[in-house]
Amino acid sequence: MRWEREVKGGNKRIDLYLSKGGLHLSRNRVKRLIKEGKVLVNGHPVKPNYVVKDGDKIVVEYEPFVPADVEPENIPLDIVYEDRYLVVVNKPTGMVVHPAKGHLSGTLVNALLYHTGKKLAPGTEPTRPGVVHRLDKDTTGLILFAKEPSAHTYLSGEIYHRRVKRVYLAIVWGRPPLDEGTVNAPIGRHLIFREKMAVTPFGSRSAVTHFRVLYSTKLASILKVTLETGRTHQIRVHLSHLGYPIVGDPDYGGRDGSILQKIGVEYREKFYNILHMIERQALHAMMLGFRHPVTGEWMNFYAPVPEDMRNVIREIIR
Repeated sequence: MRWEREVKGGNKRIDLYLSKGGLHLSRNRVKRLIKEGKVLVNGHPVKPNYVVKDGDKIVVEYEPFVPADVEPENIPLDIVYEDRYLVVVNKPTGMVVHPAKGHLSGTLVNALLYHTGKKLAPGTEPTRPGVVHRLDKDTTGLILFAKEPSAHTYLSGEIYHRRVKRVYLAIVWGRPPLDEGTVNAPIGRHLIFREKMAVTPFGSRSAVTHFRVLYSTKLASILKVTLETGRTHQIRVHLSHLGYPIVGDPDYGGRDGSILQKIGVEYREKFYNILHMIERQALHAMMLGFRHPVTGEWMNFYAPVPEDMRNVIREIIR
């Protein structure tokens, strides 16, 4: 496949420009294409750190990945909306978005390939057909997939330019001192525990999370959280960084009994009762809004709060 574009604006590394704002392939794959001499700028090969300039003419030769690399599986899905261009799914807990190490089957992608008859757009990697954004394995709620290549390009660009509205419901331990606020703190790999993320200045990317308290007690609070960026584990990391970890979160302090020292040892029994009610982080993608890639219509979708989180909320307010 041949991809051509004249740069408008520029002032960005070519590997970032192509992976995020242009070609929508993974950054690693773009780097491989550059090293293989398959990326030309004004007729000449460049290095991954080349900074594109206004008026640069970029040509990329590459083979698109096809969904057939992943096996379709007949797995029940909660389809919220679907047309020939895209599909919105209400993801259950325990389901991985796409195949990866340790989760080669049973994913949303496997299920959607079966549901759509393999009609998902080629993704940035062979195991990611249709994937526009992701949710953690144990985070529930709304997620968007593209069925047509043009829709994938458009929707990925909307995510990149922060024009997709993603709103979550989170239950956290403790009572935040502010009714609403913004966390603006860069996120990168944890320097010691590499499978985790952390607020860090090293090898990190900017991350912005907005929150509003809907209901609050000394024990726990219910938050409406809106993403401005979409880094891995962003909401979980940011809320834990503030000192209010998400209830049940096994990786970022949500199941750590030491939190009782902050909220009060008198809540010990209720604390452990709640942990018995939910085996995951109490985080749910409850609202998704975006502009349709063909009609231009703004579309909002909502997903009801899952039962485990409803049970936790009842325990908090009773």
